[in-house]
Amino acid sequence: MFIYNVTVKVNDSIKNEWLQWLKNEHIPEVIATDCFSKATILRLMDIDEAEGPTYAIQYFAESKSAYNQYIDKYAGILRQKSIDKWRDQFIAFRSFMQIVD
Repeated sequence: MFIYNVTVKVNDSIKNEWLQWLKNEHIPEVIATDCFSKATILRLMDIDEAEGPTYAIQYFAESKSAYNQYIDKYAGILRQKSIDKWRDQFIAFRSFMQIVD
């Protein structure tokens, strides 16, 4: 199992609207690609939130090829939709990890 992790720092002025958009629009769009089986939203704690909260969204993929398909076919389009909607009101950092039991 693999995790595609997207860590996002959101400006305080949009935090509630952004979180609703994430839950109701963005995550369902990502899951609809069939590259991931589920997603989890986490809020980072014990960090400076003076400018706004930071979230980690973890998308679970059954294989590296499923992740690669997402990156090749869908990631650019969905990232651009986020930029078009929220402009410079967020910063995102992405990583790809393998679950080791």
